[in-house]
Amino acid sequence: MPFFHPAGLNIWKSLMSFWYEKHREAGYEEIKTPLMMTRDLWETSGHWANYRENMYTTSIDEHDYAIKPMNCPGCMLFFKSGQYSYRRLPLRVAEVGNVHRHELSGALSGLFRYADIESEIIGILNLSKEIYGAFGLSYAVELSTRPAKSIGTDAQWEIATNGLLNALKNNNIEYKLNEGDGAFYGPKIDLHIKDAIGRTWQCGTIQLDMMFPEKFDLTYDDEDGQKKRPVMLHRTILGSIERFLGILIEHYAGRFPLWISPRQAAVVSVSDRNSLYAEEIVRELQNAGFKAESDTGADSMGKKIRNAQTMQYNYMITVGDRECEEKKLALRTRNGKIVEGLPLTEIISALNSEVSSRSDTSAFDK
Repeated sequence: MPFFHPAGLNIWKSLMSFWYEKHREAGYEEIKTPLMMTRDLWETSGHWANYRENMYTTSIDEHDYAIKPMNCPGCMLFFKSGQYSYRRLPLRVAEVGNVHRHELSGALSGLFRYADIESEIIGILNLSKEIYGAFGLSYAVELSTRPAKSIGTDAQWEIATNGLLNALKNNNIEYKLNEGDGAFYGPKIDLHIKDAIGRTWQCGTIQLDMMFPEKFDLTYDDEDGQKKRPVMLHRTILGSIERFLGILIEHYAGRFPLWISPRQAAVVSVSDRNSLYAEEIVRELQNAGFKAESDTGADSMGKKIRNAQTMQYNYMITVGDRECEEKKLALRTRNGKIVEGLPLTEIISALNSEVSSRSDTSAFDK
């Protein structure tokens, strides 16, 4: 349960903006479910009997409650509150929920017809590849099968496991078999990302579940007019946002690309008489949507530049007498390249292009 300072929260907001954008493009609808729900729900889902040691529970007015360790049971109630035709499936539902458990993980949920299992799994894997790729992260795939503590019949587990297995095999996706490490309600595909120094982290997961739709008596109206049982995929890509941010901090060693950087530009004045114009440049950059700050203190230029480099600003903009007179700026990249005589409009245009492309290379270092 970390405390986020302003710079960390800026990274958080940039990351979540990216997450929302990609999930909208992939056809997900977002919901929000309560943080704490009754014991009855968790008994129905099987968590009370199979996962309680990882849950935080409390009693209020002689009724038992649990803080949710995952989002999926709430998603069951969301589906159950409506009436769906096969034409609405697959239904892709996402929640950025606050989950609390002894292990750092997360869950997102999607519901769909069984016939669509393979294409939906591939769609999730493609979305995972796109999101991880934006950060320069590669990943390995594991298929985890039925654990000793589980619910459901052998036949259900065989169907669910084959659904995941066939999706991997039919699409030539390399995987490692991890026997007995599935969720208690279904097998899963785990995505282990690799950071810049070679360490691996299990963040993403795709879990095929035939148990929850049955336990919560979920149905949809098929094209033959009959009530049918949907199959559910639990899935997450980032997992715990807090842990994923920790991975990114180490992966980039604090040198975040511009699009997610909490400190994008430092505007440094050469002397006191240049301070007003430096502050004007900061306001213009902030109005353009950039995270910019000024350093108009009494320190030497060398020290101001070193401070900005230590704080890992992507760009340092120098404002001296010539810049004030010509209304053109000197810009230094984080890698030390200096470009002089730049109008502010040209800088903003270049930075906008760098952000929109989510490049990890400076527009001025090329």
